[in-house]
Amino acid sequence: MKFLLKLLEKQDHHFQKGGKFEKLHALWDAQSTFLFTPAEVTASGPHIRDKLDLKRLMITVVVALLPCVLFAFYNAGYQSALAAGTFPLVPAFVDHLQIFINGALLCAPIILVSYAVGGFWEALFVSVRGHKITEGFLVTGLLFPLTLPVTIPLWQVAIGISFGVVIGKEIFGGTGMNILNPALTARVFLFFAFPIEISGDRVWIAHGKEVVDGFSGATALAVAAATPRGGDAAAFLTQNQFSDFSLWNLFVGLIPGSMGETSALACLVGAVILILTGVGSWQIIASVIAGGALTAWGLNMVAGPGLPGSLSLPPLYHLFMGGFMFGAVFMATDPVSAAATSRGKYIYGFLVGALAITIRIWNPAYPEGMMLAILFMNIFAPLIDHYVIQGNIKRRLKRATAQ
Repeated sequence: MKFLLKLLEKQDHHFQKGGKFEKLHALWDAQSTFLFTPAEVTASGPHIRDKLDLKRLMITVVVALLPCVLFAFYNAGYQSALAAGTFPLVPAFVDHLQIFINGALLCAPIILVSYAVGGFWEALFVSVRGHKITEGFLVTGLLFPLTLPVTIPLWQVAIGISFGVVIGKEIFGGTGMNILNPALTARVFLFFAFPIEISGDRVWIAHGKEVVDGFSGATALAVAAATPRGGDAAAFLTQNQFSDFSLWNLFVGLIPGSMGETSALACLVGAVILILTGVGSWQIIASVIAGGALTAWGLNMVAGPGLPGSLSLPPLYHLFMGGFMFGAVFMATDPVSAAATSRGKYIYGFLVGALAITIRIWNPAYPEGMMLAILFMNIFAPLIDHYVIQGNIKRRLKRATAQ
């Protein structure tokens, strides 16, 4: 690495002010920042000493996402094999490895396009503004494809990430300035712009040419939403003939769905990493789960004849289905667009969880309520923080005047 560092230092003057490649300074600075510790230090004080900088924070999130990425590779290959009727009854290790490789070949192009196109826009904006490229896009460029079906056309991935980076972040000033989560902004744009390619029974599984007769790739959320009025949603899920939507399978994630969102287990592994490193807010994660569970429990209390059967779905099913756990761990905790005050985090998280379940149940057009719930609460996060701060000021003034 020392040899590489010396080689880069010899070329550095070409990219500084007055050099022949001055306009490419942002790109040059990005590669040296990603590969090595930045040489620049602050020249004035005071400053708070902390072990975390933006680089460490973002890289930690990427590491926490790796369990979801690896599981996405396996599940994409697994669902494809099931759809084609080629999954062995007693799979050996070599079969599992082949399934993983097949899934990686399906998922990797989506991730690469997201990084390539989003990276282009990131580099363009920082070059024009004279800013530095930050590691923030490493997270956005990975979060976005994990919210997509494996069947999504690559040109739509390019359009979606372009919208998320340009409209969701750069238009507000870049990293740290956005009011909405950029990855979710990109996803919701695709959801409304190209609904056929991102929803429906046959979207979620890349099955090749041969498909088992009558095969359906419906997600657990879609099946639950189709529960007859007054019916038992949990029982209706287990009666599905194409996918095993048992509570265990929902937890592990071997079901149709977006690439990185199906496994609650992988998301929880990521949550442990984020919480232990101090990167993710456990208050928000816990509050989202509490809000979702309590709302689902309350809806269970009113379920009955004549009402949508999905009201009867137990809280655990809701927590393990769709993108609920993925959103709670990786999206709702975005430090830029989430609430920042301690009490505000609890309020913000609880409302995200409650809204997600409410949207799922009462609006069949959007069975995955997590996406809209987080974006909606992103807008209200500053207002929540404002009233929390004002409340603290009023309480302190009362104590001061009482003395």
